Amino acid sequence: MTLKTRRRVSENGRVVIPASFRKRLGIRAGDEAVLEIQDDELRIRTMNRNIARAQRLVRKHVKAGTSLVDELNAERREAARNE
Repeated sequence: MTLKTRRRVSENGRVVIPASFRKRLGIRAGDEAVLEIQDDELRIRTMNRNIARAQRLVRKHVKAGTSLVDELNAERREAARNE
C-alpha cells in the first residue's frame, strides 16, 4: 500500500508529517530522525530503523554466533600488548 500526500513547506522549511505516515513508520514525538537525499528524493527514517537496517546488513557478512564486540576487544588487547 502506497501512501502519498502533498504538503506545503513553511517559510522556515518545516513540513508536517501526517499522522498516518508517522504511525506506519513508527515515528513518535521525540524520536531522532535521519534525513538523506538519494536520487533527488528526501528519505526520512528513525534512528532505530537506521540502526536495525545496519545490523541486518552486517549480519549478512558475519557468521552466526560471532560477537563483533568480543573480536574488537581481543584485537585491542593484542594491540595493547604489542605497544
